[in-house]
Amino acid sequence: MKSKDFLSITDLAPHEIRLLLSDAASMKAQGWQTTLSGKTLALVFEKPSLRTRLSFELAMKQLGGEAIYLSPAEVGLGKRESIADVARVLSRYVDAIAVRTFAQSTVEELARWAGVPVVNALSDAEHPCQALADLLTIFEHKGEFPGLKLAFIGDGNNVAVSLALAAASVGLSFTMASPKGYELPPEAVHRALELAARSESVFSFTDDPGEAAFGADIIYTDTWTSMGQEADAEARRKAFEGYQVNERLVSLAKPDAIVMHCLPAHHGEEVAAGLLDSPQSVVFDQAENRLHVQKALLADMLGGLCFPWPG
Repeated sequence: MKSKDFLSITDLAPHEIRLLLSDAASMKAQGWQTTLSGKTLALVFEKPSLRTRLSFELAMKQLGGEAIYLSPAEVGLGKRESIADVARVLSRYVDAIAVRTFAQSTVEELARWAGVPVVNALSDAEHPCQALADLLTIFEHKGEFPGLKLAFIGDGNNVAVSLALAAASVGLSFTMASPKGYELPPEAVHRALELAARSESVFSFTDDPGEAAFGADIIYTDTWTSMGQEADAEARRKAFEGYQVNERLVSLAKPDAIVMHCLPAHHGEEVAAGLLDSPQSVVFDQAENRLHVQKALLADMLGGLCFPWPG
């Protein structure tokens, strides 16, 4: 029976998230290892990538394993070959599959048919690996989660969903500011409220960016137009007028607040030009930490580190 898949950040219990972050911090300090010698990861991508592909390939290399990248043209997922057939063929060759796709249903169908673990490297519904990297970055800069306030300014997209659920899981208070019609999906709100009640953190949402940013320890934003939404770009720009993260907005937060963005950024749009180069910006720590949390994720999934991956 295969190990558990990682399709959503909620596939990990709060204590498992903390243990995985501990693994990631240890592996970041230790550097290259041979934990996954003889193991191979398939990267099945329907979307272009910089950080996702590079971090997964390097994660396997630094753990002594191998990664094989499969482009959209090579696989034709669900078009040239059915998702079920791709999953079963890959399972005969590799030890795990990481998929970056347009639809959460594609990730779930791959996991249903695969005989090896499947990792959600990004879908329209969630970006759980990014959320792990964000938590590691916050912990490195703040040393805790409970008592902190994270303000997310922008679209209730896949990044926001995973981050909201991750924050609520570990006791980090989360406030979302977005215009009407661009909030988090109702099912994500319901789940986040459940998790926040258990961790005794605050989960709230508003259409006022200043209200969200006031007294925040972390201010986070992401692009207003994700891949696949290009036709709606102009409408989105109009809807998000007044939601730019800039010096005025950051001044409402605590003096030692950090600014986060998962990248790629549209400088001068969702974030003011130059702000991500300021001392408060930790965006390149976030980018680096994708490598370390994914090393821990893969090692725990396929090799075993501080805790056995739940199966």
